[in-house]
Amino acid sequence: MSMTKKAALLRISGISIGIILLGFGFYWYYTHSITIKSIKLHSPNNYAFQEDIVVDLDKEASIEVKYWKEGSSETFRSVATPKGLSHTVHLLLLETNSTYKYQVVIKRMLNVYSKVLTFQTRKQSSWLEHNWVNTEKPQDLKSLDGGLVLLCNARLPGYIAMVDGIGTIRWYWQVDDIGVRAATFTPRGTILAMLRPPMKDVIDDTPKEQADILREIAKPIRRGEMGFAGGTGIAEIDATGKMLWRIDMDKAADGKYKVIHHDVRMDKNGHVVTLTRNTKIVDMTPYGGAGVDTLGGDGILVMDTTGKELWSWSVWDVWDIAKDPYIKRFAYDRFHVNSLNFDIDGNYLVSVAIEDQIWKINAETGKVMWKLGKDGDFKMDTTDYFSFQHSVNINSEGDLMVFDNSLWKKVSGGLSLQLDTINWIAKTKIKATLPPSKYTSRMGSAYLLPNGNLLQASSKTGTVMVTDQTGKILWELNSYFVPYRAEYVPASFWDSYFIRD
Repeated sequence: MSMTKKAALLRISGISIGIILLGFGFYWYYTHSITIKSIKLHSPNNYAFQEDIVVDLDKEASIEVKYWKEGSSETFRSVATPKGLSHTVHLLLLETNSTYKYQVVIKRMLNVYSKVLTFQTRKQSSWLEHNWVNTEKPQDLKSLDGGLVLLCNARLPGYIAMVDGIGTIRWYWQVDDIGVRAATFTPRGTILAMLRPPMKDVIDDTPKEQADILREIAKPIRRGEMGFAGGTGIAEIDATGKMLWRIDMDKAADGKYKVIHHDVRMDKNGHVVTLTRNTKIVDMTPYGGAGVDTLGGDGILVMDTTGKELWSWSVWDVWDIAKDPYIKRFAYDRFHVNSLNFDIDGNYLVSVAIEDQIWKINAETGKVMWKLGKDGDFKMDTTDYFSFQHSVNINSEGDLMVFDNSLWKKVSGGLSLQLDTINWIAKTKIKATLPPSKYTSRMGSAYLLPNGNLLQASSKTGTVMVTDQTGKILWELNSYFVPYRAEYVPASFWDSYFIRD
């Protein structure tokens, strides 16, 4: 047989085998076909901006939902579910009072699509409508870089809201029996909230004018053991609004710490790290006192999510009272630690407001590794000394950032410093000072956005702003309550729930 005939036969044989395999594939595919038994929709908590689609199949498979607002060219796709018979897909950040179209997609070698279906979101609830944005103020929407702003209401009912650039609430979580002082994001893509009883802190309810803030400075800036932002609980919430767990401090850590304050974070191991009130009983006679007294201080507590204590630290373990000239004057609140965060290496950063310093605490030994600020370990421009600062964090450039309340200069704003721990020099990188009308003597925050702008909160004035790195206001939100701080919600926060096609 010639080579040409042999080659032809081989081609025919190959085609025949291919047809047989293809036929077998189609036979297997159709004999194992999957049918959608039912599709049901409901809005969790009756929110107009969220819809759950519940899909039941007759055989196990993975699904996703493709959806889009009617008339829009932008489409979204939910993240594929694990294989199963019943699936709940959460559609988040929907526009209210809008018609949406969607298809259920069964994930297979060749995906199976349902017919195009429709649902209608209702109007926003009246109790979620607020005049967050004043059109007379700067409104450069691009300055937010596509993200949202997270705010917390510490009154009843307590809530966490995510607001977009035009002042619409796009996400919301409410707790009826307690306020929410502050919230932040965890390494596992959830939200961690500090809960506190409103009756414990009756100041700072409403935004104030600059003149009122300046008059208030004449009053004592510290208020004793409960102090600012005292909390009694912690909760973790996922992006769908489900509360995963809640710790009430009178039942946690053997009841030793009934009050937490100012900050709560989650480390990379899923442990809860918060600030506590740590007292010390001392005979104050050698220091000009009238005998035995209780000193008010601060500490760090690490727990698991059941409330079991794993590690603790007290400032009194590293402080020499005998060398402290201010111990009598500030005995009831000597340090006023008001912010907690993690350095790049996992050790703790705390803002020590009374000292006008940031301290780095070793997360294993409790040793103070360095102090930054006035009379600290770093040489820095003395004109950039901060005072009563808040919201310590390491920004995306790797620099240390604080919100400088600047009690003595009467101006506030974000400040970032590049730390050289070999030569012990702190170099100012960003100094975004706000206009005098946005001065806040207490609270506040500053965070670097992905586009290089800053999200800043002037808490006492009830203002949240996006500024450039000089402090120029590009976008402004007005709060009807005093926000302790404002955190940025990047678009990437939703990556585990939906994808923009």
